[in-house]
Parts: sequence; C-alpha cells; structure tokens
Amino acid sequence: MSTLDRKIDFAVVLSVRNANPNGDPLNGNRPRQNYDGHGEISDVCLKRKIRNRLQDMGETILVQSDERRGDAYRSIKERVDANPDVQEYAKGKSQNNELYAQAACKSWIDVRSFGQVFAFSGSDVSIGIRGPVSIHTAVSLDPIDISSMQITKSVNAVTPKDPNKKSSDTMGMKHRVDFGVYIFYGSINTQLAEKTGFTYEDAEKIREALRTLFENDASSARPDGSMEVYRLFWWEHESRLGQYSSAKVHRSLQVRLKDDVHEGKSIEDYVCTLQPLEGLRVQEYAGL
Repeated sequence: MSTLDRKIDFAVVLSVRNANPNGDPLNGNRPRQNYDGHGEISDVCLKRKIRNRLQDMGETILVQSDERRGDAYRSIKERVDANPDVQEYAKGKSQNNELYAQAACKSWIDVRSFGQVFAFSGSDVSIGIRGPVSIHTAVSLDPIDISSMQITKSVNAVTPKDPNKKSSDTMGMKHRVDFGVYIFYGSINTQLAEKTGFTYEDAEKIREALRTLFENDASSARPDGSMEVYRLFWWEHESRLGQYSSAKVHRSLQVRLKDDVHEGKSIEDYVCTLQPLEGLRVQEYAGL
C-alpha cells in the first residue's frame, strides 16, 4: 500500500426525519442548533460514526465506544498498554516518541486518519499526532423544527420512599427533528498522510464509511431509516497540494430547493448542482 499522493476533498448530503441526530447534553439533549436555528451535528459525532463503520468493516480501532467494544479493554490506556508494538518504545532506553507514534499509526486506522493525543498518567510518553482527515460540523440547509414529547416509564428504576408515588426518574423528555437536510464537508491532507502512513486504500475505506454512515447506528433517538446519506461527493486532485483550495471545492457544490417547491418536506424536494472546476473530476455516490 502506498501513502496517499493526492489531495482529496469530500462533501456529504444527508437527511433526518423524526430523529435526534446529535443531542446537546447542555440543553436537555435537544438536537443541536446554532443561533440562527439551523441544526448541527458535531464533527466529534460524525467521527464516532465513521469509527463505528470502520470497526464494522473489520478495521482495528483505538477509540472504541464502550457498547461496541471488540476486545476486553475498557479504556484507551488499557488498549494502548496491551499493544506490544507501541509499548516497545514507551519506556526505558528504547523510549522514542517518533517510533511510538509510527507504531500507533500502523496499529489503528483511526489514529492514522484523525490523529490522537497520547498522554497517560504513569507514562513517560506525551505526544500528539495530527491526522490527515479533517471533518467540518454538519449544518442543516434550513432552520429546523424540533418536536418534544414527555415520556414515562412503567416501572420505577429505584424504589420510591412513598410506595403510593412514582419515583422522579419515571418522567422524561424526548426531542426530535421533524425533517432536515444537512451537509458536511471534509478534506484529506497529503502532508499529514505522509507522516501517519495514511494510504489511498485507507481513503477508500473512509469513503465507504461515509457512504454507509448510518448503517448499524439505530437507537431510540435514531430509528432505522430516520437518517440517510443522500449523496457523497468525492474530489480527487491531481497533485499533493491540489489544484484548488478546499474552500473553493466545497463552494462548487450547491444544494437548494427545486424551483417549484416552497418548503422542503423530503429529500426529493432538493437538488444538488456542481459548478465545474477545470481539471478536477468529482465522483458522486448515492448512499446505501
């Protein structure tokens, strides 16, 4: 496998219907919104989903969510400590931060993709790895409408002091986005790819993870079919630096309502148009 030798930009258009794509813990777990009322999905949330998809594809992941662990380790530190290739350069005379970083990048695809900070108590190593894959926050095209409903449990989680009353934890709230079309952008930097050993084959795996982003991701807040990748746009430049800036490439994609539609109610009410950029080819993929 060869290190990535060309800059890559990408954009993902997705739809949300009756789901909470990314709850805000500081706002009662309501779907995230900016000050203009547009919905948001954080880059951290998107990277978590990409990691999950890569894990489903059989890749080795360092930052695993606890409910999807594929091994016996309960923390990042335990997973790192159990890797002999990494630990070879962690302590004593053989300690070497550069070789430590190289071993970590070789061991885990999410480290060589997104980077990672290695700084644990009791360890002599303290390094930060910058990854070549950068992802923006997803933002909805239009302001979103949020519906809320109060829910109750039929069983108390704890025994109430008064047996004739329900405990306070039997009441709760659920929030959802009625409908929204979101878009997020990303890029893959060749200079950082060279440092982490990120390959073109890794880029293809990231592309497939983006195309199938919401598979095996169902939950009470996001039922199966409530979130869908509509289109993935993938630009591969002809050089390491690229013919155009990422900002210009991302601006070349326009997603808007169709001329005869006044309010978007489904993804079919929107149209994606691309402004051609000379010498830069774009590949378009439909979601799964």
